Amino acid sequence: MTGFADLKLHLSDDIYSVWGAIQKETGESDAPIPYWAFAWGGGLALASYVLEHPEMVAGRRVLDMASGSGLDAIAAARARAREVVAVDIDPFSIAAIGLNARANNVRIDARREDLLDQDPPAVDVILAGDCWYEERFGIRISAWLIRAAASGIKVLIGDPGRRYLAHDSLRELATYHVRSTTDLEDLGRTTANVHEIIV
Repeated sequence: MTGFADLKLHLSDDIYSVWGAIQKETGESDAPIPYWAFAWGGGLALASYVLEHPEMVAGRRVLDMASGSGLDAIAAARARAREVVAVDIDPFSIAAIGLNARANNVRIDARREDLLDQDPPAVDVILAGDCWYEERFGIRISAWLIRAAASGIKVLIGDPGRRYLAHDSLRELATYHVRSTTDLEDLGRTTANVHEIIV
């Protein structure tokens, strides 16, 4: 269990052993990378920003997209969001979010769901950290987040400079020097930015 800004997370320091265990458990040799087992740069920056600026989420309904470990959802709950929903398509992520929420004594509604083919839900704030690691998904989620922002939802994203994040419609809010818990992309120590989508 790793602590971050007094948050507690069940994380791994070896992506390949976790990935191998998932492949063995599921019988799928092409099982997805266990994103939920690590704290990534964009998510760390976004969690830092939310904890430093609790007014962004306090008393509001918050959705954490592609939540992974639940780090940003937990930060929102700690910052006194009225309601926090964490969404991911990976069933292992949903289990990890539950474990991490309990470790931090917060309540999070974790749902296994792909929202990108639906209209944005009735929330006040959407958090999205580290969603631009793959082109097709990056394009999909960017379009959905822009729709959400156009509907009046505040959209905050965290990203360590991934190539598939288009910077149109982004306003930079903060920069952080963070240490990821995986060296998969040589991001052990990196600079990550927090942006708001402005439309």
